[in-house]
Amino acid sequence: MQKKDILTLVLLIALTLITSIISGFYNKLGIIYVAILCLSGIKFLSVSFQFMELKKANSFWKILISTFLLVFIGIISILL
Repeated sequence: MQKKDILTLVLLIALTLITSIISGFYNKLGIIYVAILCLSGIKFLSVSFQFMELKKANSFWKILISTFLLVFIGIISILL
């Protein structure tokens, strides 16, 4: 494995641990849920760009996947 892959893997594990810690808090405003969604979005982008080789893909696919993530997080945040 390359050094970048290992750093991405460590980042994914750290974000997963942070998400599990944050999920233990209770919040009536839904800010905790939005924080968890944003952390999951970061994990989604890091996996798709690093391990699925999306960084070498056409810019259309990069924009499409980023837009999908923003729309998904936006819709879920509104519903909370």
